[in-house]
Amino acid sequence: MSATGEAITTITANALQSKEFPPLRYAVDGYLAEGVTLLAGKPKIGKSWMALDFAMAVATGDLALGSVRCRQGAVLYCALEDNHRRLKRRMSQLYGDVEHWPPGLHFATQVRRLGDGLVDDLRDWIEAHRPKLVIIDTFAGVRPQSRREGYDADYAALSPLQEMAGQMGVAILVIHHLRKMLGDDPFDMISGTTGLTGAVDTAFVLHRGKQGVTLYGRGREIEEMEQAVEFVGGMWKVLGDAAEVRRSEERSAILEVLEAADEPMGPKEIADALGWKTDNVKQLLFKMHKDGELKKQGRGRYCVADET
Repeated sequence: MSATGEAITTITANALQSKEFPPLRYAVDGYLAEGVTLLAGKPKIGKSWMALDFAMAVATGDLALGSVRCRQGAVLYCALEDNHRRLKRRMSQLYGDVEHWPPGLHFATQVRRLGDGLVDDLRDWIEAHRPKLVIIDTFAGVRPQSRREGYDADYAALSPLQEMAGQMGVAILVIHHLRKMLGDDPFDMISGTTGLTGAVDTAFVLHRGKQGVTLYGRGREIEEMEQAVEFVGGMWKVLGDAAEVRRSEERSAILEVLEAADEPMGPKEIADALGWKTDNVKQLLFKMHKDGELKKQGRGRYCVADET
């Protein structure tokens, strides 16, 4: 280290090479690491249900999203848009058959705002309970009440929380909203400026498109992801890589049309039956024929491979 009275303290590359760090700690493997994670989605899409799934899975050491391993530990869930009655109803709906709900899962329905004591309050709670995960649902409930707007204001709102999370080695999940306007990049739909995504370690976007719901993830400590997810009975499940799942669904749809047909069909007939573009169907039929899923009968007409 260089500390010679200068304003800038440095570390040499050689010293950095020999420096050892403890492994990064995850509350939810591959998803929620120590630091701040932002989860954004449209109203009523199920963000709070996903957050509750994370909370319960960590508190019990069970699986989140149907298949993702969690590290057991205490959880603080700041449910700022709920009350105790609503929380109990939601918990009963999902976990009514569990004899004892975990004592390590703590709920708060009121907290102070960022810039008004929340970071200090969380620091004290974390020191007392040593949680693996803290959830703030939603960011609007703790956002500083300031007239300042823009990148600097958004970055300043979350950066103290991010700094504290790193110091305390805890994963903090902040629930947020998407703006109404669509964007080419899903992360451009997050309400506010890029100051929010710049201040956090990881960002997720839960977005419903024509082919279902996709969970997009991007961050410093996770692999960039686009996962197809499904919401059934109040629980979210990961179906797999979005591109592979959608491709499989499209192939299944074509097979269903051909299985129901009395004779082989051409690309336009299949496209008309599904309401798809003919050129897209042609490309997929070519791939399915190459993979042995379809047989050609006559000029440009197809049937399923196991038919005679």
